[in-house]
Amino acid sequence: MGASNYRLLKDRIARWGVSFGGIMVLVALLLIFFYLLYVIEPIFRGVEINHTRSIDSPSEQVVAMGVEEQSEIGYQFTGQGELIYFALKAKQGTDWTPGKVLLTHQVTESQPTAFAQTQPQNNRYAYAIEGGQVVMIEPKFSSSFRNGELYIEPRVSMVNDGEPVQVDPQAGRITKLAFEYDGESMLFAGETADERVIVNFVQAARNFLSGEVELTSKFHELPITGGIDQIKVTPDLRQVLVRQANRFWIFDVTRTGQLKERQLLTVDPRRHGNITDMALLAGASSILFGHDNGKVTQWFEVAGDDGRRYQFIRDFQAAESAISEIVVEYYRRTFYTIAQDGDVGVFHTTSQADLFRGKPDGYSITQMVIDPRANTLLTLDQGQLNIFDLVNEHPEVTWSGIWQEVWYEGYPEPDYVWQSTSGSDDFEPKFSLVPISFGTIKAAAYAMLFAVPIGLAAAVYTAYFMSPGVRKVVKPTVEIMEALPTVILGFLAGLWLAPLVEQYLPGIVAVIILVPLAVVAFAAVSSLLPQALRNRLTDGRAALILIPVVAFVGWFSFAMSPVVEAWLFGGNVRQYLTNELGITFDQRNSLVVGIAMGFAVIPTIFSIAEDAVFSVPKHLSNGSLALGATTWQTLTKVVLLTASPGIFSAVMMGLGRAVGETMIVLMATGNTPIMDWNIFEGMRTLSANIAVEMPESEVGSSHYRILFLAAFVLFVFTFAFNTVAELVRQRLREKYSSM
Repeated sequence: MGASNYRLLKDRIARWGVSFGGIMVLVALLLIFFYLLYVIEPIFRGVEINHTRSIDSPSEQVVAMGVEEQSEIGYQFTGQGELIYFALKAKQGTDWTPGKVLLTHQVTESQPTAFAQTQPQNNRYAYAIEGGQVVMIEPKFSSSFRNGELYIEPRVSMVNDGEPVQVDPQAGRITKLAFEYDGESMLFAGETADERVIVNFVQAARNFLSGEVELTSKFHELPITGGIDQIKVTPDLRQVLVRQANRFWIFDVTRTGQLKERQLLTVDPRRHGNITDMALLAGASSILFGHDNGKVTQWFEVAGDDGRRYQFIRDFQAAESAISEIVVEYYRRTFYTIAQDGDVGVFHTTSQADLFRGKPDGYSITQMVIDPRANTLLTLDQGQLNIFDLVNEHPEVTWSGIWQEVWYEGYPEPDYVWQSTSGSDDFEPKFSLVPISFGTIKAAAYAMLFAVPIGLAAAVYTAYFMSPGVRKVVKPTVEIMEALPTVILGFLAGLWLAPLVEQYLPGIVAVIILVPLAVVAFAAVSSLLPQALRNRLTDGRAALILIPVVAFVGWFSFAMSPVVEAWLFGGNVRQYLTNELGITFDQRNSLVVGIAMGFAVIPTIFSIAEDAVFSVPKHLSNGSLALGATTWQTLTKVVLLTASPGIFSAVMMGLGRAVGETMIVLMATGNTPIMDWNIFEGMRTLSANIAVEMPESEVGSSHYRILFLAAFVLFVFTFAFNTVAELVRQRLREKYSSM
């Protein structure tokens, strides 16, 4: 094979290799893109309710139903005071068949006069009996493993050893009942046959001498006349909620059991419709009202001038007929409605999502209960129990909830909030990506504000003015900065630079102002030097003389910082900013991030821009000089215009680096997802948020998939920036290529 043929073969191999490499890069990008979509897609799926089986109801008069966590056993409380456990599905290794009664227990010997149940997560039930007494019970289940199989058996746990609690000291007949407990204390509320509305705060205390547990009560009668429709108490035992038609009272209960009226609310029937049902949402911070026009309204407390008051927040059109019952989930802000015509509605308050409306698989429903994991729907209609598989994994995620303001419980107004986790099971997750997207832009903006002037100015001077000998040293030195791990920069920024900025803030500001002024002043003074001396400084080494000038100005700024702080800011600039100017100051803030990330971005901008300026053909600059243009005119009118595509690419590459930076913003900020351009406050970026929260997120959860959505947004950000950069670069190249 001849030399020319060998070179042709190598040329083809190189061309194929480069083409293959480029194609594989595109394939990798597409794979990343579609994998992110694959993980994200389930959060936008709707609700699926699929009928699995029907069984006969063990009882005809059902006042409440429940399902254990594995959805293998259901139970009913009857109007005769009986608890019945029954199988929901067949179980291998047992004689269970769907609908088989597994256990019955007579809770009360006499006919109950009222029934109540706690919020679903507390799982206690109570019957009122004659004489103003209440008997409480807690359905429980025991689990065991046999040959690797989980077996669940029902059992009964009577509260207070089955002894009735005297709720009404006057021994009146209780006709309506509500109660909650928090471990040691219980709060009862109800209405008696003579239309007295009573509240009894019962506390358990152990006798110091005998060791026996004694119950002490604080009894109150509420100043409400006439019959009431519904009464509720909150799980924290701090509020009693009473509804009488469209009037709604809120009473506060102190820790000592004292009672005081907080608010009387009248719901306008012309605006919302007449109230037909009332329920507490998970967490008991919100009240849901069902109305006769098919609407459900949400109300919660909002802080105002006269304290915290319940107010209308949002509504849902749940059905075309009146709402007969509202059922809430154990922990999520999802609720289910049953209309008088048998339709079912599924909604989520935080995301304002209308998830399902209609008759599931054509079945009408009069009663309904959700299992603790929200996987099974057990319904009752005309003596028949229907069991449905429920698929509703991500109700809290909607497009509007991610990108629009949402009014969260307890907040004074709608806002953009990211708060994904909490120590509470009934926490309301807040998944707005706006604050962390804003933080990404804020961090990149301050980093570019610091890096672009320094990087471009250094690149232009190094490529155009600096002598070749000095350039051979400076250029590799700056470029080697890019090899410095960003985790080291973040570590130094968080543990060294942040305290330094806090301690010498006037000095930092002085450096930013005085160093450029000192350079300009030195240039002005040097122009007055004798011609012979100036000629010795024009070979590109003049910048070296500025090193001691910059060092002296920096030292002077820091040395005078305490003096300036004592003179202008009363000795504490941080306190002055907070108290006098109302500017929040965090030690790890945007200024620290801008400086640290700026140092990480400068080598990228410098290297690409310097190559672009240095690569401008010499005949262009020489021709300009030969025609009488000055060096500065040649730079601004010829060199920079010719190099503008490369300079713009340098800036956009630096921006892409800043947008995707993780470790510096992770270690040098407080990682607070706030929306404020204040340079003395921190931020949380998309990349840092993913790095912080991905290890603690449950695989497949809404939180997990939202983090992948954040990665997708970051991917789109960088893709958009690079696309715009390439389009502009091509336009600039076409425009100035003819020079």
